[in-house]
Amino acid sequence: MPRLRQVPRGQADPLALQMYTLLFGDRDPVAEPGTDTGTPGNWWTVFALVPDCLKHAVQGFQFYRDPARKLDPQLRELGQTRAGYNRGSQFVFSQHCKSCRSVGIDERKIVAIPHWSVSDAFSDAERAVLAYTDALVLEGGRVSDAVFDELKKSLSDEEILELTYITTLYEMHATMSRALRLEYDDVNERVTEIAAPTEEANQDVMRMVDREDR
Repeated sequence: MPRLRQVPRGQADPLALQMYTLLFGDRDPVAEPGTDTGTPGNWWTVFALVPDCLKHAVQGFQFYRDPARKLDPQLRELGQTRAGYNRGSQFVFSQHCKSCRSVGIDERKIVAIPHWSVSDAFSDAERAVLAYTDALVLEGGRVSDAVFDELKKSLSDEEILELTYITTLYEMHATMSRALRLEYDDVNERVTEIAAPTEEANQDVMRMVDREDR
Protein backbone atom coordinates (compact mmCIF):
# COMPACT_ATOMS: atom_id res chain seq x y z
CA MET A 1 0.00 0.00 0.00
CA PRO A 2 1.13 3.60 -0.52
CA ARG A 3 2.77 5.27 2.44
CA LEU A 4 0.27 8.15 2.35
CA ARG A 5 -3.49 8.26 2.67
CA GLN A 6 -5.55 7.96 -0.51
CA VAL A 7 -8.47 10.22 -1.37
CA PRO A 8 -11.71 8.35 -2.07
CA ARG A 9 -14.06 9.51 -4.79
CA GLY A 10 -16.48 11.13 -2.35
CA GLN A 11 -13.73 13.42 -1.01
CA ALA A 12 -12.06 14.31 -4.31
CA ASP A 13 -11.83 17.90 -5.50
CA PRO A 14 -13.20 18.74 -8.99
CA LEU A 15 -9.93 18.09 -10.87
CA ALA A 16 -9.29 14.82 -9.05
CA LEU A 17 -12.87 13.77 -9.70
CA GLN A 18 -12.42 14.57 -13.38
CA MET A 19 -9.27 12.44 -13.54
CA TYR A 20 -10.91 9.62 -11.56
CA THR A 21 -13.79 9.52 -14.05
CA LEU A 22 -11.38 9.53 -16.99
CA LEU A 23 -9.27 6.69 -15.60
CA PHE A 24 -11.67 4.65 -13.48
CA GLY A 25 -15.14 5.43 -14.78
CA ASP A 26 -17.72 5.53 -12.02
CA ARG A 27 -15.64 3.41 -9.63
CA ASP A 28 -14.13 4.69 -6.41
CA PRO A 29 -10.43 4.06 -7.19
CA VAL A 30 -9.61 3.56 -3.51
CA ALA A 31 -12.26 0.90 -2.96
CA GLU A 32 -11.92 -0.61 -6.45
CA PRO A 33 -8.42 0.12 -7.77
CA GLY A 34 -7.10 -0.67 -11.22
CA THR A 35 -6.46 1.11 -14.54
CA ASP A 36 -6.56 -0.08 -18.14
CA THR A 37 -2.76 -0.45 -18.15
CA GLY A 38 -2.85 -2.74 -15.13
CA THR A 39 -1.58 -0.34 -12.47
CA PRO A 40 -3.45 0.07 -9.17
CA GLY A 41 -3.90 3.77 -9.98
CA ASN A 42 -2.86 5.00 -6.56
CA TRP A 43 -0.55 7.66 -8.00
CA TRP A 44 -3.72 9.64 -8.67
CA THR A 45 -5.43 8.93 -5.37
CA VAL A 46 -2.35 9.98 -3.36
CA PHE A 47 -1.59 13.11 -5.41
CA ALA A 48 -5.23 14.09 -4.88
CA LEU A 49 -4.32 14.80 -1.22
CA VAL A 50 -3.00 18.20 -2.34
CA PRO A 51 -5.16 19.46 -5.21
CA ASP A 52 -2.64 22.11 -6.26
CA CYS A 53 0.06 19.42 -6.47
CA LEU A 54 -2.16 17.24 -8.64
CA LYS A 55 -2.97 20.24 -10.83
CA HIS A 56 0.72 21.08 -11.22
CA ALA A 57 1.52 17.47 -12.17
CA VAL A 58 -1.32 17.29 -14.70
CA GLN A 59 -0.13 20.54 -16.25
CA GLY A 60 3.31 18.96 -16.58
CA PHE A 61 1.79 16.05 -18.49
CA GLN A 62 -0.08 18.46 -20.72
CA PHE A 63 3.12 20.43 -21.31
CA TYR A 64 5.16 17.57 -22.68
CA ARG A 65 2.31 16.22 -24.82
CA ASP A 66 1.39 19.61 -26.26
CA PRO A 67 1.67 19.74 -30.08
CA ALA A 68 3.59 22.99 -29.62
CA ARG A 69 6.61 21.02 -28.37
CA LYS A 70 9.55 21.04 -30.76
CA LEU A 71 11.18 17.91 -29.34
CA ASP A 72 10.56 14.69 -31.27
CA PRO A 73 8.18 12.53 -29.16
CA GLN A 74 10.41 9.50 -29.71
CA LEU A 75 13.44 11.27 -28.27
CA ARG A 76 11.27 12.53 -25.41
CA GLU A 77 10.12 9.03 -24.55
CA LEU A 78 13.63 7.61 -24.72
CA GLY A 79 14.67 10.17 -22.11
CA GLN A 80 11.66 9.55 -19.87
CA THR A 81 11.98 5.77 -20.04
CA ARG A 82 15.72 5.78 -19.38
CA ALA A 83 15.19 8.20 -16.46
CA GLY A 84 12.71 5.75 -14.92
CA TYR A 85 15.16 2.88 -15.40
CA ASN A 86 18.07 4.84 -13.94
CA ARG A 87 16.06 5.81 -10.85
CA GLY A 88 14.96 2.21 -10.37
CA SER A 89 11.27 3.03 -10.75
CA GLN A 90 9.40 0.01 -12.04
CA PHE A 91 6.35 2.22 -12.48
CA VAL A 92 7.88 4.99 -14.61
CA PHE A 93 9.97 2.56 -16.65
CA SER A 94 7.07 0.19 -17.31
CA GLN A 95 4.57 2.92 -18.19
CA HIS A 96 6.96 4.65 -20.55
CA CYS A 97 7.93 1.47 -22.33
CA LYS A 98 4.25 1.48 -23.34
CA SER A 99 4.48 5.16 -24.25
CA CYS A 100 7.48 4.37 -26.43
CA ARG A 101 5.30 1.99 -28.44
CA SER A 102 2.54 4.58 -28.70
CA VAL A 103 4.90 7.00 -30.49
CA GLY A 104 6.25 4.32 -32.83
CA ILE A 105 9.57 3.34 -31.28
CA ASP A 106 10.71 -0.05 -32.53
CA GLU A 107 10.51 -2.91 -30.03
CA ARG A 108 14.20 -3.67 -30.51
CA LYS A 109 15.04 -0.21 -29.19
CA ILE A 110 12.65 -0.44 -26.25
CA VAL A 111 14.20 -3.73 -25.13
CA ALA A 112 17.67 -2.20 -25.44
CA ILE A 113 17.04 0.92 -23.32
CA PRO A 114 18.54 -0.69 -20.16
CA HIS A 115 21.76 -1.53 -22.05
CA TRP A 116 21.72 1.18 -24.70
CA SER A 117 25.46 1.88 -24.49
CA VAL A 118 26.34 -1.55 -25.94
CA SER A 119 23.47 -1.70 -28.42
CA ASP A 120 23.62 -0.83 -32.11
CA ALA A 121 19.86 -0.26 -32.25
CA PHE A 122 20.01 3.50 -31.81
CA SER A 123 20.83 6.40 -34.11
CA ASP A 124 23.50 8.94 -33.23
CA ALA A 125 20.82 11.39 -32.08
CA GLU A 126 19.16 8.75 -29.89
CA ARG A 127 22.48 7.76 -28.36
CA ALA A 128 23.19 11.40 -27.55
CA VAL A 129 19.80 11.72 -25.84
CA LEU A 130 20.40 8.56 -23.80
CA ALA A 131 23.90 9.67 -22.81
CA TYR A 132 22.53 13.08 -21.83
CA THR A 133 19.78 11.41 -19.78
CA ASP A 134 22.37 9.36 -17.91
CA ALA A 135 24.31 12.52 -17.12
CA LEU A 136 21.17 14.28 -15.90
CA VAL A 137 19.98 11.43 -13.71
CA LEU A 138 23.02 9.41 -12.70
CA GLU A 139 25.47 12.31 -12.50
CA GLY A 140 23.11 14.97 -11.19
CA GLY A 141 23.42 17.17 -14.27
CA ARG A 142 27.19 16.84 -14.61
CA VAL A 143 27.17 16.77 -18.43
CA SER A 144 30.48 16.58 -20.24
CA ASP A 145 31.19 18.92 -23.15
CA ALA A 146 31.57 15.88 -25.41
CA VAL A 147 28.04 14.66 -24.65
CA PHE A 148 26.55 18.13 -24.98
CA ASP A 149 28.35 18.79 -28.26
CA GLU A 150 27.01 15.52 -29.65
CA LEU A 151 23.50 16.44 -28.52
CA LYS A 152 23.74 19.82 -30.27
CA LYS A 153 24.51 18.12 -33.59
CA SER A 154 20.92 16.88 -33.73
CA LEU A 155 18.84 19.11 -31.45
CA SER A 156 18.19 22.84 -31.36
CA ASP A 157 18.59 24.86 -28.19
CA GLU A 158 14.81 24.84 -27.76
CA GLU A 159 14.65 21.06 -28.12
CA ILE A 160 17.45 20.59 -25.60
CA LEU A 161 15.67 22.78 -23.06
CA GLU A 162 12.46 20.78 -23.53
CA LEU A 163 14.37 17.50 -23.25
CA THR A 164 16.13 18.64 -20.07
CA TYR A 165 12.93 19.82 -18.41
CA ILE A 166 10.86 16.77 -19.33
CA THR A 167 13.55 14.23 -18.46
CA THR A 168 14.27 15.73 -15.05
CA LEU A 169 10.52 16.04 -14.43
CA TYR A 170 10.28 12.30 -14.85
CA GLU A 171 13.29 11.71 -12.67
CA MET A 172 11.27 13.53 -10.00
CA HIS A 173 8.21 11.38 -10.65
CA ALA A 174 10.34 8.23 -10.46
CA THR A 175 11.87 9.36 -7.16
CA MET A 176 8.52 10.28 -5.65
CA SER A 177 6.97 7.02 -6.78
CA ARG A 178 9.66 5.04 -4.99
CA ALA A 179 9.64 7.18 -1.85
CA LEU A 180 5.85 6.99 -1.45
CA ARG A 181 5.64 3.38 -2.70
CA LEU A 182 3.16 4.17 -5.43
CA GLU A 183 1.94 1.82 -8.12
CA TYR A 184 4.58 -0.76 -9.16
CA ASP A 185 7.09 0.80 -6.76
CA ASP A 186 5.25 -0.57 -3.72
CA VAL A 187 8.03 -3.05 -2.96
CA ASN A 188 10.04 -3.92 0.11
CA GLU A 189 13.69 -2.93 0.36
CA ARG A 190 15.67 -5.84 -1.03
CA VAL A 191 19.05 -4.83 0.44
CA THR A 192 18.86 -6.16 3.99
CA GLU A 193 21.13 -8.15 6.28
CA ILE A 194 21.13 -11.91 5.74
CA ALA A 195 21.77 -13.54 9.08
CA ALA A 196 24.74 -15.89 9.43
CA PRO A 197 24.01 -19.47 10.56
CA THR A 198 25.55 -19.02 14.02
CA GLU A 199 25.29 -16.27 16.61
CA GLU A 200 29.09 -15.98 16.81
CA ALA A 201 29.34 -15.39 13.07
CA ASN A 202 26.68 -12.71 13.33
CA GLN A 203 28.90 -10.77 15.71
CA ASP A 204 32.03 -10.54 13.57
CA VAL A 205 31.83 -11.48 9.90
CA MET A 206 35.53 -10.72 9.29
CA ARG A 207 36.96 -12.84 12.09
CA MET A 208 38.25 -15.58 9.74
CA VAL A 209 40.14 -13.06 7.61
CA ASP A 210 41.55 -11.42 10.74
CA ARG A 211 42.78 -14.77 12.07
CA GLU A 212 44.36 -15.64 8.74
CA ASP A 213 46.31 -12.37 8.70
CA ARG A 214 47.83 -13.24 12.05
